[in-house]
Amino acid sequence: MSVTVRIPTILRTYTGGQAEVSAEGATLADVIADLEKHHTGISARVLDDQGKLRRFVNVYVNDDDVRFEQGLETATPDGAGVSIIPAVAGG
Repeated sequence: MSVTVRIPTILRTYTGGQAEVSAEGATLADVIADLEKHHTGISARVLDDQGKLRRFVNVYVNDDDVRFEQGLETATPDGAGVSIIPAVAGG
């Protein structure tokens, strides 16, 4: 399945400055693996050492937060939009 992944500014160094890239995969895990294949280093910013989503990175498939879906096993249907959004702390 081909999806469009929106890349936050902080991760665009891995995508040559592109704000959106295409990726392939039936699940979010597959999409992240495909991103890593074409944009080396990006998965380490999204996944922790155990291969789970980092605590302060929010990922949405279309408008659904994957933490409330199936996490990395969330389906990514053809044409879906995936958004990677780093959490912002402040006070």
